[in-house]
Amino acid sequence: MAGLRIGVPDLVSPSYFPAIAAVELGLLADEGVEGTIELVFPVTDAATSLRDGRLDLLAGAAHAPLYAFPGWRNARLVAAISRNTYWFLVVRSDLGVARGDLKALLDLRIGAAPGVDEGLRQLLVRSGVDLAGQGLRIGPIPGVAPGTISFGVAAAEALADGRVDAFWANGMGAEVAESTGTGTVVVDARRDGGLGSRLTFPAISATQDLIARDPAAVAAVVRALGRAQQVLADDPERATEVGRRLFPPREAGLIAELVRRDAPWYGTEISPEAVAGLNAFGRHAGLLEHDVAFDDVVVTDFFSSGTSR
Repeated sequence: MAGLRIGVPDLVSPSYFPAIAAVELGLLADEGVEGTIELVFPVTDAATSLRDGRLDLLAGAAHAPLYAFPGWRNARLVAAISRNTYWFLVVRSDLGVARGDLKALLDLRIGAAPGVDEGLRQLLVRSGVDLAGQGLRIGPIPGVAPGTISFGVAAAEALADGRVDAFWANGMGAEVAESTGTGTVVVDARRDGGLGSRLTFPAISATQDLIARDPAAVAAVVRALGRAQQVLADDPERATEVGRRLFPPREAGLIAELVRRDAPWYGTEISPEAVAGLNAFGRHAGLLEHDVAFDDVVVTDFFSSGTSR
């Protein structure tokens, strides 16, 4: 088949970086498959593009296909990019909110991308936060429109110029905000643990049509992803060469450290526990009416083709 079109909802980010590196470091080509990375923001639009055939695979949030494939009909997860919820809540530094102090979040405009915003709502509500009572308004960032944009960096810029008081986004946005002194990380969902860490995770999804039509190509993607995870874990500085090709200079200089932090969470296998968390997330978000069986969410045939760390 022609080269695979692999969609990502955020390019300048560590969230989906192993999938990007699999293409940019030539690892997918080494498997005999050509591929390109296409930025489609937000992830809800990327899921629609997967459904409509404008993308062949999606490297995005594991729950994203549910926005376009109700009940997982004709979509499956084929590999994890990393484990656990991977977003950060960053608040204006001058507000003085301490790490984990969710009760101190008062009267804030919080920027979050469509499809990602639900993760923050669930984290806060399940933690006992009264969104309306605390005056929290979660929604799109003014001036950030769907299309091709890297949301984390855009969110950090919006925080700096006062369009939002806080944002919920990826590690690159959090690092930019912290390094410039404009933002403070209040929640790191993955590392803080608790309910917020088990909502969703980064994954590769594909249509069942593609899996049936060209399983060898899907297996090649998972092998290349697994190799990319290992290469980046062994030498995070390899991320810089990718960053220099794709990222602005500041972000290219940050990506290796962000990869270093994320590497312990790398692995292609998806566990039943991860799908249980995903089911709960889907129910609470109104994306699922009931739990869906593991084998109706995940195709495990390709796991041995990748790596588990």
